Amino acid sequence: MKKENKTMPENATLSFENQSVEFPIYKPTLGYNVIDVKSLAAHQHFTYDPGFFATASCESKITYIDGDKGILLYRGYSIDQLAAQCDYIDVCYLLIYGELPSASQKKSFEAKLQESAPVCDLTRNLFTGFARDAHPMSILLGVIGALSSRAGNACNLKNPEDRERAVIHLIAKVPVITAMAYRHNQGKAFIAPDKNKSHIENFLHMLWGDDKKATNPTLITALDRIFTLHADHEQNASTSTVRMAGSTGTHPFAAITAGISALWGAAHGGANEACLNMLKMIGDESEIETYIAKAKDKNDPFRLMGFGHRVYKSYDPRAKVMQKTCYDVLEATDNHNNPLFKLALKLEKIALEDPYFIDKKLYPNVDFYSGVTLSAMDIPSNLFTVLFALARTVGWASHWAEMMSDADHPLYRPRQLYTGYTQREL
Repeated sequence: MKKENKTMPENATLSFENQSVEFPIYKPTLGYNVIDVKSLAAHQHFTYDPGFFATASCESKITYIDGDKGILLYRGYSIDQLAAQCDYIDVCYLLIYGELPSASQKKSFEAKLQESAPVCDLTRNLFTGFARDAHPMSILLGVIGALSSRAGNACNLKNPEDRERAVIHLIAKVPVITAMAYRHNQGKAFIAPDKNKSHIENFLHMLWGDDKKATNPTLITALDRIFTLHADHEQNASTSTVRMAGSTGTHPFAAITAGISALWGAAHGGANEACLNMLKMIGDESEIETYIAKAKDKNDPFRLMGFGHRVYKSYDPRAKVMQKTCYDVLEATDNHNNPLFKLALKLEKIALEDPYFIDKKLYPNVDFYSGVTLSAMDIPSNLFTVLFALARTVGWASHWAEMMSDADHPLYRPRQLYTGYTQREL
């Protein structure tokens, strides 16, 4: 939203209880106009919008979604073009700084990430406090929160250089912590980051060591695309949580842990793990029709995970990219005849052809394809949401930095419609 448009005289009028109040209308560069209702509280009224489905909570220049047309833009670039022509490091730089990097800028940025990646003995020792079967999301939460206490991660929120350093440290360290969480679960020794490897190759090396999977170009490309597709998604639940936490002036690492907590839910970042669990529940192709009937029955609690999207009312643009990537990985890992993945592809075919799913726009979404893809790469399902958090860290950090760069950013303080008791006496 352009600042200069805020001076435009166009207004909306709200009439209630024998009074009328005018509110300015702001015009975005893309999307719907926004009515600024901040001053309504001075008239002893609030708006009511459970879930904030019609509320713009902030001004941002980072990501734009048109759910009706199936459009996702990072800083104005379409997600399909970025996934095809750029890598995840390009996208990280774009989200943070607003433009794609030159060759020299990319090299310098990668060097900063490599320099910031290693963790100290104190951080490694934290893992002894987690059980071997601890969910890696709980490990990520605890360790990233603890990193806020490290002297090297101190951040003067008013200092742009400190804010930039915090963003870089987060993007660099989350992959390391993720790989450590995986290896802790597996009972294996940690592998230190390698400065001689690219960002994705280094992550897979920390995950799998010298296993040949770590250098498989198809798997490297697939993970790069998964990270790119999940890097940001406008004001979703976890991003809004990061902004809300950040608005209090908390440490940036603490704000990111708030986002990690929000992402963990099955309705948000846990959807791809839930999708794979659903496929395991169906179990066999012969059971698909039974579960399709259950999904169509509004009185049945069963729901098909990985189909449809709260925002996209047409095809999820990220799913188009992930579909091909999924097929490539199934072929490269010789999993195209695996019973579970054959079941997934048959379910996909039905959803794309069945009038019920077409009419309701329940197309396979990015969670469906990413869950199948990661599983074919032999990544355990409990790590799926952690990889989502890894990819989304740059989006969270970019939104946090954008908010903190505005000296006048407000403290988030939603209101409520109170329907409890009136004052009572003991």
